[in-house]
Amino acid sequence: MFVNDNVMKTLITAGPTREMIDEVRFISNLASGQLGIYLAEMLADKMHEVILVLGPTHLKPRECNNLRIINVISAEDMYHAVNAEFANVDVFIATAAVADYRPKYRIKGKIKKNDDSRIIELVRTPDILKEMGALKDKQFIIGFALEADNPLENAQNKLLEKNCDVIVLNSPANLGETGKDKISFVKYGGIYKSFDNISKIEQAREINKLFTT
Repeated sequence: MFVNDNVMKTLITAGPTREMIDEVRFISNLASGQLGIYLAEMLADKMHEVILVLGPTHLKPRECNNLRIINVISAEDMYHAVNAEFANVDVFIATAAVADYRPKYRIKGKIKKNDDSRIIELVRTPDILKEMGALKDKQFIIGFALEADNPLENAQNKLLEKNCDVIVLNSPANLGETGKDKISFVKYGGIYKSFDNISKIEQAREINKLFTT
């Protein structure tokens, strides 16, 4: 737990990743990066040092003196950016919706359309949260679990497997710039707190309270 009059360094991931199929097509998702951007701005306004690793999104964080933005495209890009900063931060918040798979081979140019079906072989991308959890020393880690089935069980498993302090449990309905979401904070022992119809900016405030007083 940290206090607001002590400067801390926070690393945040936000937005989707893009895993390229060819030069114009990619695998991605509906994440906007809005929550991570709100968190970064909020902490920077409190004079904390913030690093935001941001995937491709149309949203643009406002300029803040204490906010450094690292723009990335792929999960591999995001992994390398996070890995380079992790050892020197106090808090890691993994809000990004990182693609779990990427095409095994990136095709040069553009795939020509024809009447045949096409099979694209996929391979796993780096599990950034798990990798950072394995490196955890002093860091307070907040992960996110987007679950449709057995949500609480899966969130608790993720909390243990990835060595997090808190998992923010949400659903696919929360992706994008939605108006109101339903989320829960999961700690060791079960659900710590739940919220119905909570906006992204309100979520950022509540997440902030998890590690500041």
